[in-house]
Amino acid sequence: MNLEFWLVIAVLIALALLVLLPPLFNRTPLRTADGEQRNTAIARQQLAELKLQLQNGVLSQEQYEAQYRELQLTLLDDLEGPIALTANDKTGRWIIPIIVIFVPLLSLFLYGMLGEPQALAKAELAANNQKAADNVANMVKQLIERLKQQPDDLEGWLMLGRSYVYMQQYQNAADVFAELNKRKPNDPAVMLRYADALAMARNGQMGGEPAELVFQALKLLPDDHTALWLAGMAKAEAGDFAQAISYWKKLSGLLPADNESQQQVQKMIEMAEAEQQKPQVSESSAAAVDIQVKVMLDDAVKTKVQPQHTVFIYAQAVNGPKMPLAIIRKQVADLPASVILNDSVAMQPQTHLADFKQLRIVARVSKTGNAMPQPGDLIGAAQLDSVSGNPSVSITINQEVQ
Repeated sequence: MNLEFWLVIAVLIALALLVLLPPLFNRTPLRTADGEQRNTAIARQQLAELKLQLQNGVLSQEQYEAQYRELQLTLLDDLEGPIALTANDKTGRWIIPIIVIFVPLLSLFLYGMLGEPQALAKAELAANNQKAADNVANMVKQLIERLKQQPDDLEGWLMLGRSYVYMQQYQNAADVFAELNKRKPNDPAVMLRYADALAMARNGQMGGEPAELVFQALKLLPDDHTALWLAGMAKAEAGDFAQAISYWKKLSGLLPADNESQQQVQKMIEMAEAEQQKPQVSESSAAAVDIQVKVMLDDAVKTKVQPQHTVFIYAQAVNGPKMPLAIIRKQVADLPASVILNDSVAMQPQTHLADFKQLRIVARVSKTGNAMPQPGDLIGAAQLDSVSGNPSVSITINQEVQ
């Protein structure tokens, strides 16, 4: 929250105090209560009646004075004079410091409980992200025009491909890196970018050309971090978990102990080891299934995402490793969307959805495009207790990953 926000809060609290405090400083004499005024009026009326009875001879002077004294004792006040009470200078003043302290604290407490302290920061971040996206889009247009005039500008091709990756237009990025790979052959960095973009365009599947590019790059740069990571992914997808573990352990040894990627690498090693221990079957004994999935975005979270954010729709086993079994990639702009999860989009060729009795179907919006869940991602899920008979399921994305 910036300085302007706190200044607005201070002004609003000051206005509230200006409304509450002035009456407490008012020293105007206080009139008697309504009940006392009524008693006084009744007593005056009785006194007038006594005087009239005295004048008419109904009462003697002694009787008049006796009843007059009785009225005085009953009322304990001057019946014929005005009745008023002077306010004490300190009356009610004790509450002033309480109000001065309590009102600001209560306001801040209620705002902390019911308000959104990070609303301004989130709005500013969203505006900055949109501005950055607009800048990248304009830069892409300029790059395309420049490359038409200067097709041999290798740095321009590289920048264009990276821009498409930033915009999550992975097929366009793959096409650009393919062109760059032709113009700059045997460059490991270009091969890896090309392989990664091509795999992302194919819903994360490394099989085929992406894997071939990765292993070519790995021969040229055996200790490259990206090459080792992608090589492990390709081997895990192919069911060769032992080799995948070997690549990832080598990568873990090359990374600093405090590197933020270490935790993710260790998780992938653990999941691969768990898969390695499972009994392998050559063919599924159950018939193939198509799981029809409809994904919607809850209205309450629409303001937290951008149209270009990635949506992962995947199935995972309820009991067992949480590595996705089958996955499809979409964008927020595609929602609501209907997709089919089946063995054709399986992460590993030997994986069959029909072999699992219970599946958890998940839809997750990734603001970074990362395959691993990150804080701030939005998620929705549903469970299938049976996968027979081509089941269908509806998922509403309505929760934030903490």
